[in-house]
Amino acid sequence: MGLSLLQDRMRGIMIQLQTKFSRQVDEHNVLPEYPRPSLVRTSYLNLNGRWECAFSKTPEIPLSFDLSILVPFSPECQLSGVSRQLKPGEYLWYRRTITLAKPQQDKRILLHFGAADQTAEVFVNRISAVRHCGGYLPFSADITDYLQEGDNELIVRIQDESNTSWHARGKQSLKPGGMFYTAQSGLWQTVWMEIVPVNYIEQIFYHTDYDQGLVHLKVLTQHSAPVECVISGKDMEPICINGMTNSELIVSLPDFHPWTPEDPFLYLVSLKSGVDRVSSYFAMRKCDIQTAPDGTQRFFLNNKPYFQAGVLDQGYWPESLYTAPTDEALTADILRMKKLGFNMLRKHAKIEPERFYYHCDQLGMLVWQDMVNGGSAYKHWFVTYLATLMNWNHISFSDDEKHAGLLSRLHPEGKDEFRREITETIAFLYNHPSIVVWVPFNEGWGQFDALAVCEQIRTLDSSRLVDHASGWFDQKGGDILSLHYYFLKLKFKPESKRAAALTEFGGYSLSIPGHSCCKKVYGYKKFNSTGALTYGYIDLIRQTILPAVKKGIGATVYTQLSDIEEETNGIYTYDREICKIDPDTLRKWNRALKEAGECKTYADHTTDH
Repeated sequence: MGLSLLQDRMRGIMIQLQTKFSRQVDEHNVLPEYPRPSLVRTSYLNLNGRWECAFSKTPEIPLSFDLSILVPFSPECQLSGVSRQLKPGEYLWYRRTITLAKPQQDKRILLHFGAADQTAEVFVNRISAVRHCGGYLPFSADITDYLQEGDNELIVRIQDESNTSWHARGKQSLKPGGMFYTAQSGLWQTVWMEIVPVNYIEQIFYHTDYDQGLVHLKVLTQHSAPVECVISGKDMEPICINGMTNSELIVSLPDFHPWTPEDPFLYLVSLKSGVDRVSSYFAMRKCDIQTAPDGTQRFFLNNKPYFQAGVLDQGYWPESLYTAPTDEALTADILRMKKLGFNMLRKHAKIEPERFYYHCDQLGMLVWQDMVNGGSAYKHWFVTYLATLMNWNHISFSDDEKHAGLLSRLHPEGKDEFRREITETIAFLYNHPSIVVWVPFNEGWGQFDALAVCEQIRTLDSSRLVDHASGWFDQKGGDILSLHYYFLKLKFKPESKRAAALTEFGGYSLSIPGHSCCKKVYGYKKFNSTGALTYGYIDLIRQTILPAVKKGIGATVYTQLSDIEEETNGIYTYDREICKIDPDTLRKWNRALKEAGECKTYADHTTDH
């Protein structure tokens, strides 16, 4: 593809849009916010900003770095200053120099990468320090032994096979179009360093027992050591507890303050082990499925029926692709959806930087988290078109080994990598109370052994629900009967054990000139004005969705938060400038869905506009 992104823009195939947040980007202070809010130290050196950059055909470190790139924006996007596609078989290189004093003997220096798409090797003073495969998860290295007094050279080598391999890739495509979008690569989350003691706090795990009013706390260090823990919160006396790292601490909270999207109360935690000090937080909340007053299985939050009115959120930005231009941009999307009456985001085919989940925790937004899909090239005639008909006609299909070819999972190494990334994803996001559902598979993209994968997730995390097969190819496992509704008549039967959820619906399309980046338009039903789109939405909710909720649907996910490239079915335009469905209408009908889904008496909204 080479310079195809730039060429597409020159030919007018793709118009470069920008959000207002791109004007706030300061290349001398790029995304300065602390990147790991679940475990905070005062020691912090942000390495975002200008790096030298190069592309090559060979794996040897190039003699010259002739480009400049703004980290952490991928080279394919405008904000990087590069606008060039990394192709399969090529190498992308980053280089910068940092000046450091040699650390004391009892200190170590850690180098962190929020994410590097897709495979990375990091060199410190030309010595390989760490290798990592997987474009969506953080990794780090202790680089103390590679450092020298004064100037130190950091080099990062990247390769990205995108959708030509079986690695996790989400919606990225080297030939974007329709529901698949521009592929990106490289360092797309914050790069940073910290100084820690030799025996430092590596990780914290919280497991809350809502019914018993307990929080189980485990602090991990390389060598077990004494730890002091102080839990505090508004209108409470701090609770102090002493114990040992690598052992469970149990704290009783008899009159605890529950967490809900309407009241997202967080307990603050201060930890001290030796000379290491960190701050953290947790919340008391319970998510499960119980029998509702109408006799159906529904989603409960803190032992009360709680309807989840959600939006599909894919986390793309016109000027920066996977990377939000600023931290405020992340919060703005969450707050927009809250103001429209939504209380849940389905984070689709992508894992965000941890600050996104922190904002959901503190602002009050539930999250259904997809595992990032991989596998070889998808057979859309099967997993999209035929699967829709099979699902509508209740034709079952096993995701066993004999069907691995149809589901693009013939490579054992791809399955192993997917299982490993499930483990790493859950460990990475485990402490965030906003996350209530794990979604390993979507519409059969790279699906395999969904029942076994579901059990793997439950073994790792028994505190959350599992939507084991979103859309179709249901293996009768998990906690959720997961339905997608775009074309054929919606039909389902409530089950005795699983809750029913409409995990994708809508996708109504409206392209607004000046706010759409592509001439070609993709969507499931097209409209020519915001008024027509609003009335179409009202009719959809009133005629189909609300009756389904009354019948037993316990959560809905509207497609989608914003337009993305050709796919103009967002509530907002791609540049986040225009809300295409009347906000009052969205609020009123979300209220109606919640009232019906929580088995409350609700007013007739048939005259709402």
